[in-house]
Amino acid sequence: MSIRKRLSHEESRLAALEAARDLLIELGPQAVTLKAVAARIGRTHANLLHHFGSAAGLQKALAEHHAVTICDKIEATIRATHSGAASQRDVVDLVFDAFGSQGGGALATWMLLSGNEDALDPIFGSIHDLVDHLADLGAEKLRPITQAMVLMALGDALLGAPLAATLGLKRDAVREVAADLAERAKAEAGIGATAQAD
Repeated sequence: MSIRKRLSHEESRLAALEAARDLLIELGPQAVTLKAVAARIGRTHANLLHHFGSAAGLQKALAEHHAVTICDKIEATIRATHSGAASQRDVVDLVFDAFGSQGGGALATWMLLSGNEDALDPIFGSIHDLVDHLADLGAEKLRPITQAMVLMALGDALLGAPLAATLGLKRDAVREVAADLAERAKAEAGIGATAQAD
């Protein structure tokens, strides 16, 4: 007889979100179901219903978990660029990976196509909070750079590989362009100049 460890509400919810993230990366957004997540963590469908209410609720919670986690990493990396400990390309790679290899682009597209548009609110909220947290670096000036970076990363996640192949480009060519554009936009806006002068 096996004895399952009793998890707190938060531990159980986090385990479910991590399993959902793994399913997203391995099998795509259509695989992120209450049944599949429950099976992966050894819980019941009813247990996950208690935590998330529905498959749409699970996907919305996954989007929020994914966005908060990646935005924290992006904020730390952006701050590291101002001390020379990281590069703009490091920031670009985090953003593009969040939408690409980590499944954010596929999840966002799936939710839009499923009519679950409000599930994107946590993603937008996390991006908004990220820019606000960077107010000391010139948040208002970061807004258009952020918009461009997110749209480029989402487009790359959906069409990047076949488009690069069609154009005879390296797979990461768009990341190089994004890093260059962000660096130039930051320089023109004077972002980082104050931080470096201090």
